Amino acid sequence: MKAHRLFLCCAVFLAAAFTVSAAPLKIELPPETAVFKTAPGSEAAMAQCLICHSAEYVSMQPLLTRTAWKATVEKMQKKFGAPLPADQVDALVDYIVKAYGAAPAPVKAPAAPVK
Repeated sequence: MKAHRLFLCCAVFLAAAFTVSAAPLKIELPPETAVFKTAPGSEAAMAQCLICHSAEYVSMQPLLTRTAWKATVEKMQKKFGAPLPADQVDALVDYIVKAYGAAPAPVKAPAAPVK
């Protein structure tokens, strides 16, 4: 019983000590320096994409086809609630594909010769 009481007293003392000495933690992030490439549609990217993503994050994405980019943008709009107006989706996708490249079209293997 004495050990239990001693443990409880120590726990209360330690909790009080940490509470009194705890100072608010201040975290200061560096300023954002990455920007979207200037091109037609960059205004839509700045207005819509920067709500959740940094320009650097967008530029680091793998090369995707236009179809894949459109599916990605629509997923963000419909599943994640991105406030992108439907009439701006195609312009935004055009900008991303033109400014940050698109995956090359798949190359078809040559047909086997007929014998």
